[in-house]
Amino acid sequence: MAKPGSLPDRWLALRNRLVASPRFQRWAAGFPLTRRIARRNTRGLFDLCAGFVYAQVLTACIRLDLFRILAEGPATGDALAPRLGLAPDRARTLLFAARSLGLIRDVSGGRFALADLGAALVGNPGIAAMVEHHALLYADLADPVALLKRGGERTNLSAYWPYAEGAPVAAGEAAPYGALMGASQAMIAEDILDACDPSRSSHWMDVGGGEGAFLEAAAPRLPGRRLTLFDLPAVAERARLRLCQAGLGDRIACRGGDFHAGLPPGADTLSLVRVIHDHDDGPAQALLAAAHAALAPGGRLILAEPMAGTPGAEPVGDAYFGFYLLAMGSGRPRTFAELARMARDAGFASVREHATRRPLLARVLVAHKTGI
Repeated sequence: MAKPGSLPDRWLALRNRLVASPRFQRWAAGFPLTRRIARRNTRGLFDLCAGFVYAQVLTACIRLDLFRILAEGPATGDALAPRLGLAPDRARTLLFAARSLGLIRDVSGGRFALADLGAALVGNPGIAAMVEHHALLYADLADPVALLKRGGERTNLSAYWPYAEGAPVAAGEAAPYGALMGASQAMIAEDILDACDPSRSSHWMDVGGGEGAFLEAAAPRLPGRRLTLFDLPAVAERARLRLCQAGLGDRIACRGGDFHAGLPPGADTLSLVRVIHDHDDGPAQALLAAAHAALAPGGRLILAEPMAGTPGAEPVGDAYFGFYLLAMGSGRPRTFAELARMARDAGFASVREHATRRPLLARVLVAHKTGI
């Protein structure tokens, strides 16, 4: 690390003074060798300022069902307006905004059609559920400085995720977040399973399994194997009912309990899918220790979640999840190195990462318990 007042520090200070200068900014925007960088930085700064507006455009598109309507085929603005329930001029405002964000695009005859991003949203209902859910997050972020200074007061997100406050969870409280977890887990379940070769397991236990979306995806890959879901009692009961409706009631055993009191023993694979980052360091370390104790000798831990410091996705781990979990009142994003250290401290050996198709959404840590 450079010493204060060193040449690197002085150069950085000079550079920052130049970049902050309006006169230099105007010059850089016109000089051929710096023009592209200056314009990219201008756009990046404006996007930071306008990000909330962009998100609200997406919310409006989802609430008005624009993407499902366009999935039926291209249409003109005049044809779309009554289907959206908007006056023609307001429909144009929304359509032009959605087009500028790459959600829809122009096609022949003055019509609009789905672009790649809009089409992807049609096929991933979990994204729409998360966009709607963000209304709670935005309310908590209305005053971000107050949120940063807040000390333990209840927020919209902490009320939504009652287990974050350490309180008992009733069936009615589990319903909203259980459904959201299921919708969002479905987006990443196959990626995780592809990364960790589930065929090696004879008994897979998913801890914090919500309403069973992950094990529902795993079941076809594990014919004849034992599958167990473990979560809070109210959540496990909802999972049992949902899995019975899906025809998996006889394949997946749902057990209710609290990991603070330990986990059912005997599984040779134990998964934690987007669970550890919801907990502060003490409870997270305790959960890893409980997982180690519950696993059969030679068993393995599958830990999957978005991680801080993911190359190319740094804002997802550090900015988005950093503030989301702050508003939730529990947990923090961690790097792979931090999680690996915690796993070793819990007694696991041979900790390594298994690559996923979309590391922005989830990375996978696999750790083994030493056999006898």
